[in-house]
Amino acid sequence: MKYEHITEGRFIDRPNRFIAHVEINGQMETVHVKNTGRCRELLIPGTQVFLERSSNPARKTAYDLVCVNKEGRGLINMDSQIPNKAALEWIKAGHLFRKRFR
Repeated sequence: MKYEHITEGRFIDRPNRFIAHVEINGQMETVHVKNTGRCRELLIPGTQVFLERSSNPARKTAYDLVCVNKEGRGLINMDSQIPNKAALEWIKAGHLFRKRFR
């Protein structure tokens, strides 16, 4: 699983569950949040975040918020679609789930 065109920013606020305001290079940008959960313990003003720039020029937002740097914990992925995509990629690579019965 690989993200393309990653940009660093600082979280400002989250007006609703779909968007956030992030400072990127001194400019405020409205970005799409790929996790509609509350995430209050992660999205704290001033927190370092990582964004993926979209290649679609017709989108309302140019970036997706994909990762948060949680102090003392490291990077936390915010993309709620990634676990399923990563599992599919893992299975396609030839890894199988094995059930153990006792």
